[in-house]
Amino acid sequence: MDYFQFIILVKMLVSIVMVVLLSVLAELVSPRFAGVLSGYPLGAAISLFFFGYELSPEFAADSAVYTCVGLVATQAFAYLYYQVSIRAGRLDKPQNIMLASSMSLCGYFLVAVTLRPLEPNLLLAVTLPAASIVLFVALFKRVDNVRIRQRVALNPQVLFMRSLAAAFFIVVITSTAKWVGPSWAGLFSAFPVTMLPLVVIIHVTYDPEHVYAILKNVPKGIGSLIVYSVAVHLLYPAYGIYLGTLLAYLLATLYLVLLHVKGGAPRLLSTLQSRTTRSS
Repeated sequence: MDYFQFIILVKMLVSIVMVVLLSVLAELVSPRFAGVLSGYPLGAAISLFFFGYELSPEFAADSAVYTCVGLVATQAFAYLYYQVSIRAGRLDKPQNIMLASSMSLCGYFLVAVTLRPLEPNLLLAVTLPAASIVLFVALFKRVDNVRIRQRVALNPQVLFMRSLAAAFFIVVITSTAKWVGPSWAGLFSAFPVTMLPLVVIIHVTYDPEHVYAILKNVPKGIGSLIVYSVAVHLLYPAYGIYLGTLLAYLLATLYLVLLHVKGGAPRLLSTLQSRTTRSS
């Protein structure tokens, strides 16, 4: 097995683990919990790591700024899926899923293309997605956090289909990064690579309300990706991709811990904004 094949295999295996884990958590814990964790640095972290591994830590650091900005498009994807699915409620489930998926993907790429001309500094890279979190949390306010009461038994075919889409997008995104440059690579590393297969499979298996509960909580978890991306931008050039990744994950995890402490997450975002203001 040559180097390129090995890297593809690693990407696919990690993607499989992510999607399977999120799907199991949605069923065993709650869609709310899976929704928050789907905003955790999973697919984006893999993309940024391999950008640094295959290209350079500096390339990954530059891409991470655009990853932050791309999180606006990620949240737009979640909200559009919800809105299209609601409005297409009279369609049968396969048609509803296909329409909601295609329209939300179109919305994602439209927002990403709109954001592409920006040349964000660190301050804008934090402020823009942080403001969008506030917006989308408000837009999802009326969605109920329903739980899955009657779980469907998992089988190898379902697990395979959940993982295949995530693995495909991870490979495509990282393989094309060297041709599109750090701005596009960073924007597409925010692609909902784990969220998309998770949402589609849960929608196929359960009721739309379970999907909406996942999507409702995505913006809350997105804050951990802001923290992670900023950490990658600051730490990769100084400490390399291995220690930089470890420290970035620790900070992102700290965000999720603070998310459950009253006022903790807003204070963390406020601190990040004030620090980036001084460094810009």
